[in-house]
Amino acid sequence: MKPELGVCYYPEHWPETQWAEDAARMAATGLRWVRIGEFAWSRMEPTPGIFDFDWLDRAIDTLGAAGLKVVLGTPTATPPRWMLERHPEMLAVDADGRPRKFGSRRHYCFSDLGYRAEATRIARVLGERYGRNPHVQAWQIDNEYACHETTVSYSRAARDGFRDWLAQRYQSPEALNRAWGNIFWSMEYADFSEIDPPNLTVTEPNPAHVMAWRRYSSDMVVAFNAAQATALRALTDAPLIHNYMGAVLEFDHFDVGADLDIASWDSYPIGFLSDRLDETPEHKRRFLRQGDPDMQALHHDLYRSVGRGRWWVMEQQPGPVNWAPYNPAPLPGMARLWAWESIAHGAEAVCYFRWRQAPFAQEQMHAGLLRPDSGAAPALAEAETVAAELAGMPDIAPGRAKVAILFDYPSAWAWETQPQGADFDYFRLVLEVYRGLRTLGLNIDILPVETSDLSGYGLVLAPGLFTMSDALKSRLQGFGGTAIVGPRSGTRGPEFDIPVPLPPALPGLDATISLTESLPPSADEPLEAGGAIGCWLERLEGTAEVVERTVAGQPVLVRAGGLHYLAGWPDPDALRRILARACAEEGIEITDLPDGLRLRETATQRFYINYNPEPVTHDGVTVPAAGVVWKDL
Repeated sequence: MKPELGVCYYPEHWPETQWAEDAARMAATGLRWVRIGEFAWSRMEPTPGIFDFDWLDRAIDTLGAAGLKVVLGTPTATPPRWMLERHPEMLAVDADGRPRKFGSRRHYCFSDLGYRAEATRIARVLGERYGRNPHVQAWQIDNEYACHETTVSYSRAARDGFRDWLAQRYQSPEALNRAWGNIFWSMEYADFSEIDPPNLTVTEPNPAHVMAWRRYSSDMVVAFNAAQATALRALTDAPLIHNYMGAVLEFDHFDVGADLDIASWDSYPIGFLSDRLDETPEHKRRFLRQGDPDMQALHHDLYRSVGRGRWWVMEQQPGPVNWAPYNPAPLPGMARLWAWESIAHGAEAVCYFRWRQAPFAQEQMHAGLLRPDSGAAPALAEAETVAAELAGMPDIAPGRAKVAILFDYPSAWAWETQPQGADFDYFRLVLEVYRGLRTLGLNIDILPVETSDLSGYGLVLAPGLFTMSDALKSRLQGFGGTAIVGPRSGTRGPEFDIPVPLPPALPGLDATISLTESLPPSADEPLEAGGAIGCWLERLEGTAEVVERTVAGQPVLVRAGGLHYLAGWPDPDALRRILARACAEEGIEITDLPDGLRLRETATQRFYINYNPEPVTHDGVTVPAAGVVWKDL
């Protein structure tokens, strides 16, 4: 595979006399892909049923004539103002019952069937016009599902859709009452029409009710995406893509990805460090202009799985963004580093956002490859460098990972519904496990829970899984390597019930959780071998072999053969020891990496990726500050 670079472009924002010059300059930079159209519905269809595609025809022809390949977006994230006159109930409604008004973007409710039909219609019209256009070589459906907390809507359409969804799932109110335990607090229903969304309750709603609501809301995203994908399939052979986001887990991306050909995501490392990661002030200061060393890589591996091996970065941060609490500029070299790290993880394309900084509207403080006056912004030269380096590289084949993490979107919804501890966060737990593996120099695969083939892996980790089927437990016991399950894995049934036999109920492992406690940051439990357990601690009973215990003698890691249960949240030192021991038992080679340095192996190269603001030497290789080097294997 020969990865390629691209850029996001908005011809409707610029004079048409500028398009050819922009296209030629993109090509000269070494860019090959251009994403357009995803926010341009008001220009495509200025009034209902009256289309104006002449400008879009010319834009696509201009880009194609310069040798650029077009990713054409369906514009359904930004329905025009006239849409509200046709579908006044399409607006999403927040948890306090307030409609989310027109005036920005993503103001639609996934459950509104009228708007879904309109979105399908515009996708079909675009497919009919451009589905066989030789310059349009990929499609992006909508833009950033869930952005601005838009997955869950409490509209009347969502209420009615939820009731129908429940009727299909449970068949009778009596079955629903049993499944949810509605005898508690006299919450029983006599008819599905009595059930509302779980908002505006006096105190917390039934967690089973909330979990059903979250599943329904996710299914509405899947249905909305599938409707457009189905409309386009018959009209084009080009791949269908959606651009997911970072640390956004409100819907099941694996389910959405099943209807698409390629997964992509929008990578904003510095914005995420400021806005979405709960890290120490020291960590945020050290990586202020680089981003967290593991946040991007985790998403690369996650979306490679969502895309069943095919994935892109659709938007790559080139400079300061406009939406985080603070927006510093990247260190020189970071736009190159982020692109190469993506490529090392198997990205087919990396597209910078955006070509030229907008001088107007909400994103005018978001940097591009060019300034508003068309002068070069710092990242332009770095993109040009990456393009030249790629031209001299052989094809890049993915490397084989010996370690995998099972990842589950419903688990994120469950522990958000019932965190039990104020700082229990599923994504943070997975990130810390992933980081522990990365600091050992390992490639990691991220896998869906129920459908993954575990053969070939030496170590599989299952942190924080909401539910675990008997089939999954048997697969983990029998795949032939080491499995580490927990903490808080398999501790609830599908309806948010505590299962009996008590969890974790792993085959052949005599260990039962007798009590669970969440710990404040000031109350870590030190371990005999060093490090500590914090945040979450489960007390275990049983005769399973103890591998790690607290200073007070409480078991926290037990095993039966290769199957382990981890009954607490280890700090980085303890986690690193646990992971290193498991790797040693499976003969998986590890290396102690300096802070901020990461490795990634393809089939033929080893990449050294330095997130530090100073050079680092490791394995006889010196990596510049904010730099990437590689050598052949």
